[in-house]
Amino acid sequence: MKFAVIRFPGSNCDRDMLNAILKSGGEADYVDYRETSLEGYDGVLIPGGFSFGDYLRSGAMAAVAPVTKAIVEAAEAGKPVAGICNGFQILTEIGLLPGALIFNDTHTFISRDEKLKVSNNRTAFTTGYQPDETVTFPIAHGEGHYYCDDETYDTLKQNNQIVLEYMDNPNGSRGDIAGIINEAGNVLGMMPHPERALEALLGSDDGKRMFENMANWEATHNEIQ
Repeated sequence: MKFAVIRFPGSNCDRDMLNAILKSGGEADYVDYRETSLEGYDGVLIPGGFSFGDYLRSGAMAAVAPVTKAIVEAAEAGKPVAGICNGFQILTEIGLLPGALIFNDTHTFISRDEKLKVSNNRTAFTTGYQPDETVTFPIAHGEGHYYCDDETYDTLKQNNQIVLEYMDNPNGSRGDIAGIINEAGNVLGMMPHPERALEALLGSDDGKRMFENMANWEATHNEIQ
């Protein structure tokens, strides 16, 4: 599996994303936001950071970048697309995932390790985890409060689209939501950073399994069918 790691002005977790997928057995290249095609790539990774300086609001400017159309086309073709932190914000802005990310309830930037529950391990992103397993991923965001209306929340629950939940909600996200997938199961958005949880020596290696699942997408996707 070869992944495109999208780089926007202000991305700052692109190197971490590239490193994570390479260490997990996949291939990857950096792809500039001005590109209009993702031909030759099997999946897409959208890293965290502050795309376009969070001008207007987080992810708003990135949503109209030239590469956006190609990201949507990849998702519609069933390819894996994962957006972490600012990447999650971008995925909601371009309509690949429902809801929105708004300011943390504390109105402060939060950077620390958080314990999460794997709410749904029957996805191609999370099949390497046990049901309801507790994992530790770092968070680093100022606008990480996941917001959606009642109808959307009910749909997410009914379709098992909530894949990660905070054990001690740091930002006020509805239903403790830390990560969701689309109905087709090939688009993942999450605020915590699994790409910063690859080494137990540095605090946690719980993120590596997620990237191993992506690097072996065909096998993990077939496993949950």
